[in-house]
Amino acid sequence: MLSSRQNCTLQKGEYSTHRQPFQVLEDPYLWLENVDGAEAMAWVESQNALTKKRYEETQLFQDIYDQSLATLNSNDKLIYPSLLGEYVYNFWRDEENERGLLRRTDLPGYLSGAPEWETVLSIDELAKTEDENWVYKGHQVLSPDYRKTLLSLSRGGSDASVVREFDLAGKSFVENGFTLLEAKSDVAWRDENALYVGTDFGPGSMTESGYPRVIKLWLRDTPLADATTLFEVEPRDLATGVWAVRREDESYDFITRAIDFWNDEKFLISPEGLKRLPLPNDTPVEGIFKGQVLVSLRSDWTREEGTYEKGSILSLDLAHFLEDPKAPARVLFDPEKGKAGNVESVIAIRDRILMTVTKDVKTSLLALKLEDGNWVSDQVFEQQESGGTTAPAAVSRSRDDFFLTHEDFLTPTALYYSDHERAITPTQTLPRRFDAEGLETVQFWAESKDKTLVPYYVIKSKTLDLDGKAPTLLYGYGGFEVSLLPSYLSLAGPAWLARGGVYVSANIRGGGEFGPGWHQAALRENRHKAFEDFEAVAEDLIRRGITSPRHLGIHGRSNGGLLTGAMLTRRPELFRAVLIGVPLLDMARYNKLLAGASWMAEYGDPDLAEDWAFIQTYSPYHNLDPSKTYPVPLIFTSTKDDRVHPGHARKMAARLQEMGHEVIYYENIEGGHAGASNNPQTAYFTALNYAYLWDRLT
Repeated sequence: MLSSRQNCTLQKGEYSTHRQPFQVLEDPYLWLENVDGAEAMAWVESQNALTKKRYEETQLFQDIYDQSLATLNSNDKLIYPSLLGEYVYNFWRDEENERGLLRRTDLPGYLSGAPEWETVLSIDELAKTEDENWVYKGHQVLSPDYRKTLLSLSRGGSDASVVREFDLAGKSFVENGFTLLEAKSDVAWRDENALYVGTDFGPGSMTESGYPRVIKLWLRDTPLADATTLFEVEPRDLATGVWAVRREDESYDFITRAIDFWNDEKFLISPEGLKRLPLPNDTPVEGIFKGQVLVSLRSDWTREEGTYEKGSILSLDLAHFLEDPKAPARVLFDPEKGKAGNVESVIAIRDRILMTVTKDVKTSLLALKLEDGNWVSDQVFEQQESGGTTAPAAVSRSRDDFFLTHEDFLTPTALYYSDHERAITPTQTLPRRFDAEGLETVQFWAESKDKTLVPYYVIKSKTLDLDGKAPTLLYGYGGFEVSLLPSYLSLAGPAWLARGGVYVSANIRGGGEFGPGWHQAALRENRHKAFEDFEAVAEDLIRRGITSPRHLGIHGRSNGGLLTGAMLTRRPELFRAVLIGVPLLDMARYNKLLAGASWMAEYGDPDLAEDWAFIQTYSPYHNLDPSKTYPVPLIFTSTKDDRVHPGHARKMAARLQEMGHEVIYYENIEGGHAGASNNPQTAYFTALNYAYLWDRLT
C-alpha cells in the first residue's frame, strides 16, 4: 500500500494478465489505506479529536455512556453456558474483568442459580503478565475428554489470532504445547498428539483473500516446519479449511476447498486418502449425525428420485453416498416453495437434531429423530404471536440435554434448560433494561420497486401520533444470507426507545429470512434490489406518518455500512442522519483490501469490465457529488479491523470533506471488525451513535 500522496494513479486491469483493462481511476486518498502509517494516523487523530470535542462533553453523551456501561458491566446479565464434559463453562466480562474471565462450575450448581465459579483463566491477568493487548477469541476443545483446548487470542480484537494449547484440567498453558503465531489460522484436533493446521507457513501459503491455502498435519513435539502437507488450493480460491466430528460412536475428519464464498468442495480424510463428497458445490454440510451427512440446498437438486427444492435440508448415508452418488436422500425439511419457512440452523446433539425454523421472521425450534429410516419431528418451542427469536444456546454432541433462549425486541432474553426427559425449565431471565410499558412491536410490509413485499418491524409507542415527527432509526443489513431476527434491545432500548424514539428493523433481500432465494435475489448485478427494498421501507414509514425525512435516520455496519453508504448517495433527501459503521465503500478496490477478495461471489469482481459496469452504479465512494446536498453522516471504523479495511471509511470521509460536505468521523484504535473489544469501548460507540442521532433528528 502507498504511504504518501504521490503516485496515486490506479490503472484498473493491471493486476492479472487475464483481466481486461478498461479505465483509469484517480484516487488521491490511497495514502489513507496505509493502516498504521504516520500520515494516515495523524489524519485519524485529528478527526477523532473533532468528534470527541463535539460530543464527549455533552450531558446526553455522558448519560448514555454511563447507562450503557452499567448495563454491560452489570452482574445480573445472563450467564451463557457452554457444555463441556462434566462442566458448564462461561466467559464473563464486568467492571473488574474488562478483558474477561473464563470460568466453570458443575451443572447442578449452574442450574441452582447460585453457582460456585472456578476461574480457569483471567485474560486481564494474562495481558498484564505478558504485556499484550489480548482479546479473547474463543477456544476449540478436544473431545470427548475435554481436557485440552486451543485458545485463540487476538491483539486488539483483529481477526488474526495467536493459537496456544491450554490444559483445562490444570488451568495452565501446556509447556512446549502447540502454538501458532498470529495469523488467520484454521485448526482442528486429529487427536491429543496431532493437529490439522492451516496458517501462514510463509510466502505463498495464504490465498489472495488472506486465508490459509495449505492444510498440514502437525505432530506433537515436532517443528511446525516439519508438518506434512495434506492439501492445498489455488491462490485465487477463498481458502482451505478443516473440521472434525467426534462422538462416542463415530469420528470423521474433513477438508474443504472454498472456491468462493458460496461454493466449496468437501473431502473426507480416510485411510485410503481424500474422498470427495459428490455434492453440488453450493451445498453446505451442516453436520454429521449417526453416519448421516446433513446438507442444506442453496439451489434445486435434481436426482433420480426427484427434484429437491432449494432451502431443503437433506440427509444421506455418508458411507453409502461415497460409494454410490445416486444413493437416495432423506428429507428433514421441505420449504414447499417458501410456505414452510426457512431453516436458520441445524445442530446435531447425541440422539436428536435441533432445527431453528423461521417463517415470516418469527421462529420456532424443532427436534428431529431418525426412526425406521425416516425423520420424525416434534416442536420444542413454538412460534410466539408477538414474533421473537428462539435458538439453541448451548449444546453438546455427547449429550441430549441442552439450553435454548427466546427473546424479542421488548422482551428480555430468557434462558431455558431442556433436560434428558425433554422437560423445558426456565433458568434465567435478563432483567428489563428499560421501561417497555406502552411500547409495541408491529410488523408491516412495504412494496419494493419490483412489487416484492418486504417485511419490517416497528417498535414504537402504542399511542404514537402519526404526524411524521417521531425520531426514527431504521436498521438494515441485506447481505450474505444473514437474517435480521428480533433481539432484545438492551442498549438501544434505554438510549433510544425510552427517550421517545422509534426503532425499525428491515428484512430486505440479500438476507436469509426467506431462504436462499431471498439472498440470491440481491446478488452481484441485482445488488440494487437490497437498496430498493430499504428505500421502500423508508418510504412506507413516511407514508404511514410514522416519521418524515427530517426525523429519519439509518444505521448499518459492515455490509450494512455499504447499504447506508449507498443510501447517502442514492437518496440523500430521504434521511437526515446516516450511521455508516465499519463499512465497505470503495467498491473499485474492495477486493484488494484485506479479506475483500473473498466477497467477490457476493458483489462481483470490479477488475472485470462487465462487473464494474453494475458495481460502479452504487459504489458510494465513486458516486459522491459535490453539487448534491447530503445529510451529515457519522462514519466509524476500527484501526484493528483486519476484515473490512479502515481505508474505506477514511477515504469516504476525506472525499466528502474535499467536496465541501460536513462529515463526522470516529475511528477506534482497537476493536477489530466488531468496532469494540471491551465493554467501555462498546459503551462509547453506543453513546456516540445515539448522541449523534438525537442531535440530528430532533
